[in-house]
Amino acid sequence: MLELAGVLLCVSLLSTSSLGASAGPRLDNDKLYRYSYSTEVGLNRPTGSTRGNAGFRINSDVDISLVWRNPENQDEQLIRLQISNVRIENAVKRSRKNNIFHGSSTESILGQNRLEAFQRPFIVLWKMGKLRSMYSYKTEPATIKNLKRGVASMLMMQLKSGKMLEADASGKCLVEYKATKDQVIRTKHMETCKKQETGFTTHSPVLGVSGKCTLVTVINLENGIIKSANTEESHTLSVNARHSAATRVMSSQSLTLNKIEVGPVEVGGKDAASVVKSLDDKLMSVGVVLEKVKAKCKGCPNLMDTWKAVRSQLEPDSLSKATAPRSFITLLHSLRRANKDEILTVLRNCSKTTLPQLVDAVTSAQTSDSLSAILEFLDFSKKEGLVLQERFLYACGFASHPTESMLQSLLHIYEGKIGSSDIKESVVIIMGALIKKLCLKGACELSTVVQIKELLLAGPDSTQEESEVQMYLLALKNALLPDAVPLLTKYAESEVGAFSTIAITALQRYDTALITDEVKKTLNRVYHQNRRIYEKNVRSAAADLIMSSNPSYIEVKNLLLSIGHLPHEMNKYMLSKVQDILRFEMPACKMVQQVLKDMISRNYDRFSKSGSSSAYSGFMARNADISCTYNLDILYSGSGVMRTSNMNIYAQSNNALLHGLQVSIEAQGLESLIAATPDEGEEDLESFAGMSALLFDVQLRPVTFFKGYSDLMSKMFSMSGDPINVVKGLILLTDHSHVITLQSGIRANAEFQGSLAIDISGGMEFSLWYRESKTSVNNRGALVVIGNMTVDMDFASAGVEVSFETEAALDFITTVQFSEYPFLVCMQMDKSTFPFREMVSTQEKLPSGQNFSSRRSREQLVPGSEFPLHQENSNMCKKVFEQSW
Repeated sequence: MLELAGVLLCVSLLSTSSLGASAGPRLDNDKLYRYSYSTEVGLNRPTGSTRGNAGFRINSDVDISLVWRNPENQDEQLIRLQISNVRIENAVKRSRKNNIFHGSSTESILGQNRLEAFQRPFIVLWKMGKLRSMYSYKTEPATIKNLKRGVASMLMMQLKSGKMLEADASGKCLVEYKATKDQVIRTKHMETCKKQETGFTTHSPVLGVSGKCTLVTVINLENGIIKSANTEESHTLSVNARHSAATRVMSSQSLTLNKIEVGPVEVGGKDAASVVKSLDDKLMSVGVVLEKVKAKCKGCPNLMDTWKAVRSQLEPDSLSKATAPRSFITLLHSLRRANKDEILTVLRNCSKTTLPQLVDAVTSAQTSDSLSAILEFLDFSKKEGLVLQERFLYACGFASHPTESMLQSLLHIYEGKIGSSDIKESVVIIMGALIKKLCLKGACELSTVVQIKELLLAGPDSTQEESEVQMYLLALKNALLPDAVPLLTKYAESEVGAFSTIAITALQRYDTALITDEVKKTLNRVYHQNRRIYEKNVRSAAADLIMSSNPSYIEVKNLLLSIGHLPHEMNKYMLSKVQDILRFEMPACKMVQQVLKDMISRNYDRFSKSGSSSAYSGFMARNADISCTYNLDILYSGSGVMRTSNMNIYAQSNNALLHGLQVSIEAQGLESLIAATPDEGEEDLESFAGMSALLFDVQLRPVTFFKGYSDLMSKMFSMSGDPINVVKGLILLTDHSHVITLQSGIRANAEFQGSLAIDISGGMEFSLWYRESKTSVNNRGALVVIGNMTVDMDFASAGVEVSFETEAALDFITTVQFSEYPFLVCMQMDKSTFPFREMVSTQEKLPSGQNFSSRRSREQLVPGSEFPLHQENSNMCKKVFEQSW
């Protein structure tokens, strides 16, 4: 008896959950429901007036009638829909001159075949108010079937409040219903939607694009029948670093009941599929979700024509102008449409001066055809073409959405014959960068990724060659594998200073959660030299990592107590570091303040150390969208010769941090030139100077200026004051593409690309007469970001484009006067006045040629400035330029 009661209770609950207070929505037999339907799409900036929208509106009549009802389930119905009286017009009122639809009939716009297909009846399976299937003709154009799906989606409803997963024209999403007696509000949670076309985006949130979308349908009922249904849908995309650079597509749908007439009689049958077949055997189930439409670029020039149009803007002398990255983006779109043969033709018919920029673009396209073409074009077995090979590798490292095939290609290069040791080093280092990006995408378990992870983790211990150990450590610095933390910790205590420095700076890039107590113990041993003597730059790097990894009270106290017992310039560096933490309110600030309450840690002797070494942080830019900071750390040897210099620029946006730039210059073993005594632990160091660069979170191959005394002397006597090019090229920073499937059946394409053209050069002037040297690093660059949102329906297209661009220069100048001891060192970081331009344009176009476009722009000049450094530097600059003050 109890079991029977349980069964009856379950049946009762199931019935209640499926029907609610009443059955699902039903159409009556012998009735024809005549509706008017309208759908509109508009594109503009989110802040733009609707009068400035680009888009169109489709108006029509829709007749709906019942075809069949399941005799065993009255809520399962086949419904016939027929669209008629189709009209297409502008979304907003325009004058005759600017109205591309004026004077055109619907048939001339759509074409006879499309209009006939649009007005051909179709059938949907409607069960409990949900679309289960749609039956139409396979031969109909995809755009027409999608518009029909949009009309059918207006019937989606349920008579009970709740949430559920359901599929309509725009995809399978979580939908929330709020139902009352005569109204149903349907809200789609767009972030949950699963769609066929996912697109791609930049891995870094700072350089990426954010989206916001809403879709709400309000359905008014009368006697259980839809009296009216109105949908408002909006999708907004904006650049994280500048949210005013944004586009929005808005779509609305309206279905209004005009009258009810006598209609056809429902037919009999056992199931929906057999009934549909009996009505018309050409009707096929085509699904309710929008189908893909092959993009056709009407009137687009081919790749060779595009290259001829932009190549003059990609000459080396033009790379500091905004026309270079803008042309790069234009070329990128053309490359993504091109096949392998077309790309190879352009590569083989390119001048030597523009070929490196073309290699940047071909690699950045990141299509299977472009990758195949560039790999066939480059020959890594030869030493010739080193510049092109390295440009290819760097472009791979900066790839916005790398694939396993790109990583596999680098592995094949590594396993094959490589003509240059520098290229081999770059291949391994860049493989590390790709590993990180693929793991961030959730592709860490791909077979190629696993293979290269094992290669990198085993690499440092598999060779005795110092250069190869450094190569693997730098690759691990890029990869940021959690499994590499113990290995890097081991190398932090290496007897080779270069290994220790790379390992510690690699650990600095990890999340603080991975800097365990064991890692901290190792870092403290290095800094305090518990087991052996270390070079100053190694100890200072260890101190930096301790301070940035949630240091304990005792760790901070021991660091402070060490000041006064360190080499002269390191005392000053550590003191400056502590002061910078306090002034800039870094995470360790509160712990440092707590320790400084102890008077033993905070005494006059400890905080009065003099010297030239320094550490300083400041803001380069700060607004609601992005915060950009810089820090400059310089450590000198006791003799006054620079030991290390680290310049870092960080960008923070959208709760994410991007290491935009790091330039590290290291010099050692130069004391013999001025007959000075080396510091402790550095007595036997070979003369060396080199530079290491990290750009947009990607560590690049370090460059050696000289190594050994003889190399040093030959470089000094051959040195001129002319600037030497260090880096020149084009980088794809922002790369976002996806298809927005609107419930109305219309598809919008969103494309955001941002490119940086850089031209970095360095020079050095040396005067024995004036006993002065001047080193300069000149950074020239141009940035362009373009965002497009377009709707292309074959018969009409509309779009909006937003963009901003700038051309800037940033110079680092170090002047050293060695006419007296200690040397006078003045550092300057100057930003010149630069323009900033913003543009927005909209366009509507018909295949017949009628088009309307509008464009607005504004420009402002951002005044130049000199970025502040520490007070000691200001005082020293006054002495250096005493005659000018």
